[in-house]
Amino acid sequence: MAQTLSILFVCMGNICRSPMAEGVFRARIAEAGLTDRVRVDSAGTIDYHAGERPDRRAMDAARRRGYALDDLRARGLTREDCARFDLVLAMDRGNLNRIRRSCDGAAEVRLFLDFAPDRAEQEVPDPYGGGPDGFEYVLDLIEVGVDGLLADVRRRLEAQA
Repeated sequence: MAQTLSILFVCMGNICRSPMAEGVFRARIAEAGLTDRVRVDSAGTIDYHAGERPDRRAMDAARRRGYALDDLRARGLTREDCARFDLVLAMDRGNLNRIRRSCDGAAEVRLFLDFAPDRAEQEVPDPYGGGPDGFEYVLDLIEVGVDGLLADVRRRLEAQA
């Protein structure tokens, strides 16, 4: 049986950045033929929006680029996530610190943009308080980060074989 890898994207409320990252990454792993080997989900460090769909502006920006977020619903990060996922990726340092406190070293926890080392940005900014341009910019960052993450995932899966 082929080895698998599980990845969790995390932002604060799980209605903007992390569902956008999940949607883009799901599309890329499907294109790469890896959906049977890579499990993907997203969560928020707060569960205020639990059960809600992603922010309309996030859904619109993603749809314009061919990514579907319609089936996603917000949820909060749980301690169980730390054991269930191989890699937990935070969109910013504030959430990275919250995740590390929750996970107690159980999972590999990193900043998402660690996978985009050629970018000056180290964090994906929260577009929630701004306009549509902020969501487009965040999606630009996510696409670059996902490309680097996909390359890393391929290396990890090859190493497991």
